[in-house]
Amino acid sequence: MIAGLVLRKVGMSTIFDNEGNPIPVTILKLSGGFIVGYKEVISKGKKEKRAIVAFDECKIKNVPKPILGIIKKAGIEKGFKTLKEFPIFTDNQENLPPVGSKVGVEIFQVGDIVDITGTSKGRGFQGVVKRWGFAGGPASHGSMSHRRPGSIGQKTEPGRVWKGKKMPGHMGMQTVTVKNLKVVYVDKENEIIAVKGSVPGWIGGKVIVKKRKIEIIK
Repeated sequence: MIAGLVLRKVGMSTIFDNEGNPIPVTILKLSGGFIVGYKEVISKGKKEKRAIVAFDECKIKNVPKPILGIIKKAGIEKGFKTLKEFPIFTDNQENLPPVGSKVGVEIFQVGDIVDITGTSKGRGFQGVVKRWGFAGGPASHGSMSHRRPGSIGQKTEPGRVWKGKKMPGHMGMQTVTVKNLKVVYVDKENEIIAVKGSVPGWIGGKVIVKKRKIEIIK
């Protein structure tokens, strides 16, 4: 069993449980999911087998040349922009899906706990009030520091600005992982899953969904 998939964020919605309680969910959709090869790596001193899976379907003319060669070697006629490695959690390393086969959202089940990694929304260059939640200075007339950070200097010792000082700067566009999200809906036909809560990124952005609790298949 492959440990995860790369999905696209469709948006947020609401699902009602059997008791009629609303559950805020994020809808994620799969594009692709074809196995293009396997590789063995050493992780934490142990050999681990990983599957290389192609995602993000596109026209063949738009596929980067290095990726196109890997896809053609696997016998896949479609184009994909993204390749991602995922561990394989199974004791039987011989009974693996063949190269060229498709992996769908059926690897997830309702109730699974997943970790989702994505890129947060970019906010551009921001000041300390928006970026770090500073209270700001006096708002009355005559004040010259409504939203300024204030003094950042030190005394003679150490005589410098400490690393990590909260300052104005580029906000967002960082890799963020949200852990322990619950899968509440799986649609195999439309290749869609819904997880409870919000996930990082913008609508249409790619996120990596990894299973957190995986049963070893024997």
